[in-house]
Amino acid sequence: MIFRTAATSAALAIGLALVGAVTGPQWSPVPVTDHLSPTAADTAIGGQGQDVQPVGTYEVKETEVVVRLEGTSVDGLLREPVGAPDGLPGVVFLHGAGTGAADEAFVEVATDMASAGIVTLVPSKRLDTYTTRHRDYVDMADDYQRSVELLRTRPSVDPERVGLYAESEGTWIAPVLVDQDPDVSFLVMVSAPVVPPRQQAGFAVDSYLRNTGVPQGVFRAIPRAVGMEMPGGGFEYADFDVTPYLERLDVPTLVVYGTADPSMPIEQGALQIIADAGANGNHDVTVRYYAGANHGIRVGGSLVPDFARDVSAWVQGLPGTAGAEPAVAGAQPDQLYLASAVPNPRWYGNGDIVIGFVIVGGALLVVGPLVWLVTGLVRRVRRTSRPAGRLAPGLRWPLVGLAVGSVATMVGLVVYLVSVARLALDYQTDAWVVQGGWIAVRLLGLATVVAAAFIINRLADLRTAHKAVAASPEGGVVVRPATGVGARATLWATVAGSTILLVTLAYWGVYQLGI
Repeated sequence: MIFRTAATSAALAIGLALVGAVTGPQWSPVPVTDHLSPTAADTAIGGQGQDVQPVGTYEVKETEVVVRLEGTSVDGLLREPVGAPDGLPGVVFLHGAGTGAADEAFVEVATDMASAGIVTLVPSKRLDTYTTRHRDYVDMADDYQRSVELLRTRPSVDPERVGLYAESEGTWIAPVLVDQDPDVSFLVMVSAPVVPPRQQAGFAVDSYLRNTGVPQGVFRAIPRAVGMEMPGGGFEYADFDVTPYLERLDVPTLVVYGTADPSMPIEQGALQIIADAGANGNHDVTVRYYAGANHGIRVGGSLVPDFARDVSAWVQGLPGTAGAEPAVAGAQPDQLYLASAVPNPRWYGNGDIVIGFVIVGGALLVVGPLVWLVTGLVRRVRRTSRPAGRLAPGLRWPLVGLAVGSVATMVGLVVYLVSVARLALDYQTDAWVVQGGWIAVRLLGLATVVAAAFIINRLADLRTAHKAVAASPEGGVVVRPATGVGARATLWATVAGSTILLVTLAYWGVYQLGI
């Protein structure tokens, strides 16, 4: 009996492993072999002219402004150096992902740059057309264009020296704006993903998971989650490609990364900007890496002091600083893997289908017992002597185990992934959660398979006994798997619902055996 159960369980586990392997893509990121080496450790910008002032030279005056957009308006915060001569360079700030209120974003760097003699304008992000599911980077470039036009009208600003400072998601927008407005003077790109959002997401998830120390089997979920169409539709911007705009980039560009930013392809991004701009004859690309700095160019919560110094000097010193040596300076970056195209799932490529399967599977586990309960109540009300139905001996508890196990494993997987995500985003590791949690989920899944093996073997025994009775001249009592509508509904709905959940769990890697 034990051997038979073990053999059936092994066969089921192998079958689920095969199902998981063939229903979706694997994840095999390509290691970086073309590394970018800074030629100097000092990030200071060379080639500065006589008019370059250090951070802290001027007091800063803040003025609230209103930026008129198509169909609406947003507030903005203008910062100007007090006592500085007119004809100053101006910078419009483009937000990364998030809400982006004018009085909360870029406070330190915008203030520092203004104190060095640069007029800065931080507009609030337009949110009526910006959601998690829907955003249009070309339209967003049109919105930021209004801020550029407003800054050019300030008396203290030289309209021919107005440029852009873009961070993270904003670096997908800024090249579009530069392409649309030939009068943009320069571009600062901070923590630029460069590759399409879907590729960047796959890269970031991979990097975060590696830093958290998850088991190798968890990585299979990356292309299956990132590569599918999200449930409910939308997310068209996930495949936005900024490359055509970078290939037409014709203004001096400063590229900045922190070496401790796990979410960005910090070497690949700089190399691609250099190559794409160079294809257009633009070799005025300056790259700076700051040691230990994160996505916001911060170390320990504080903005890297040299960062504001260098950006301010580069902007003020243009055009002299555009091609000044060293072109690449700072700490040595270390990108392990390339951000590349994320494989699309085969049959589970639509998120609605993935969610639908889970809902249907869970619903079936509820429907069967509910039918049994309702049938029993109806018979009791009608005072019918016949029972509502019963399961054959040896089926009840394995069936309960199958239903409870499949649900518990699914819930456990979700809890595990959420817990790992929280650890990863907080740059933390916890072996009990990361390693122990994965083992616990897989053990739950294995226990569910054992329950399924009991059911399969018991059904096989009942079928064999039924054939024996049918073939016997003396006949005999036939024991059916389930009698009555309620019992039959419970048996087969539980089997069907659990099968759907087990296949879904196999898809997400719970049953993989190195296949």
